[in-house]
Amino acid sequence: MKHETIEKNVGLLMLLMVLAVSIGGLTQIVPLFFQDVTNKPVEGMKPYTALQLEGRDVYIANGCVGCHSQMIRPFRAETERYGHYSVAGESVWDHPFLWGSKRTGPDLARVGGRYSDDWQRAHLYNPRNVVPESKMPGYPWMVNEPVDSSHTVTKLKTMRSLGVPYTDADIAGAVETLKGKTQMDALIAYLQVLGTSIKSKR
Repeated sequence: MKHETIEKNVGLLMLLMVLAVSIGGLTQIVPLFFQDVTNKPVEGMKPYTALQLEGRDVYIANGCVGCHSQMIRPFRAETERYGHYSVAGESVWDHPFLWGSKRTGPDLARVGGRYSDDWQRAHLYNPRNVVPESKMPGYPWMVNEPVDSSHTVTKLKTMRSLGVPYTDADIAGAVETLKGKTQMDALIAYLQVLGTSIKSKR
């Protein structure tokens, strides 16, 4: 087949392009499904509690992933600032992944336990009270906004169908654990668990 024939026939050119991209994609992506390092959780990792899972949804709903990444790259400048680089096993139960691609604010992959709940609460209420030069908006309404638990059981069942090891007891008791909790409580619970499954922080 001559080059000229392919270049003049748009349909054939597109078909061959799709074929080339498909073959390249399959050879790169399919093997990852069979590697334990990419589909097994890190040792000691636990699924999110109902409160943490709802906090993750608050994080998504308020666009936090637009300014904060959750992916520490294996470069010295990153590991010295944020801690141990991210590994695939930390995100195996995250649906969707919240790695992000932009850092207006710091990476949050290892923020769990770095600050107290009170610090997180003050920072989320009005970031400039804690970090005067912060560009982050405040979220004062979260203090009084109750967690919407109407879909929590469905979320947990869906996560279980995706491979997250929730038990029947976890699902049955989920709504009860959310009683009296606010969106602020949920978001703080989520932030405080980020990166805690890796023992070596630095």
